[in-house]
Amino acid sequence: MLVFILRRLAQAIAVMLTVAFMAFMLFQYVGDPVTHLLGQDATPAQREQLREDLGLNKPFPVQFARFVGNAVQGEFGLSLRQGQKVSRLLIERFPATLELAVVAALMALLVGVPMGVYAALKRGSVMSQVLMTVSLLGVSLPTFLIGILLILVFAVQLQWLPSFGRGELVSLGPWTTGLASLDGWKHLVLPATTLAMFQLTLIMRLVRAEMLEVLRTDFIRFARARGLPDRLVYFGHALKNTLVPVITITGLQLGSLIAFSIITEQVFQWPGMGLLFIQAVAFADVPVMAAYLCLIALVFVCINLVVDLLYFAVDPRLRIESPAAGRAA
Repeated sequence: MLVFILRRLAQAIAVMLTVAFMAFMLFQYVGDPVTHLLGQDATPAQREQLREDLGLNKPFPVQFARFVGNAVQGEFGLSLRQGQKVSRLLIERFPATLELAVVAALMALLVGVPMGVYAALKRGSVMSQVLMTVSLLGVSLPTFLIGILLILVFAVQLQWLPSFGRGELVSLGPWTTGLASLDGWKHLVLPATTLAMFQLTLIMRLVRAEMLEVLRTDFIRFARARGLPDRLVYFGHALKNTLVPVITITGLQLGSLIAFSIITEQVFQWPGMGLLFIQAVAFADVPVMAAYLCLIALVFVCINLVVDLLYFAVDPRLRIESPAAGRAA
């Protein structure tokens, strides 16, 4: 187990260094920070002095090492558009994006898994066919269209829910959340539903497919032959053996929810990191773009590590095979 964790950590460090290099190259080929900071009217002496102060005249390896060192400390310089520290902007926006992604992931799990189990156990029924049709629409429709349709129905026509912003926020130290107020929940429903729709349908179809496959295995037939009740066979044996791929997809999708919430945040004007990134791209705000890239990569690396560790808790076969594999090595 320790060897497995150390190997994963080494891979994570390699991935983060690669992403850091890609982020660093943004500073080299996307615009000139000196021009952004001083403007077109600066004298050559002022430009040269600023380049010296920023360390842009030093060799490439020295600049990259300095960039990595600052990134480890969470420092990416100043935003060229807002003139504030990038780390401060990310700290302000991260709670909104994390709140949106976590609620969307919970919605996808709590609704998608039961729907997938029902579609598998009641295969061929009218309701099962309806669920599969709805899931196909959820996978096919683009996120922005789902968001616009939800706004049209629930915000414009019915006027039940607001269509933009986070609503009333509550400060818990440095953390701000809308989950502690009713108005915050009202503002969260539409964007969270929009973001969760694709993941919900994906999880439902995955659970259904895995459940049908497990129900055809020999150990399920043996469990039925022993006279075990259907509830125990379905939920104590079959469902448990479908969790490994579900954990994989859910873990990766949580990272995707955080990384690709850009469209949802743009549609609902949700003040998270995705909206910040869109604004940074429009302005060529390289420090914000680089910081966003590194942060998203870190999120994916951490989630992948957690998913790998959950395998050992869910699938006993991995705990049995791991020592044998270690002795063979």
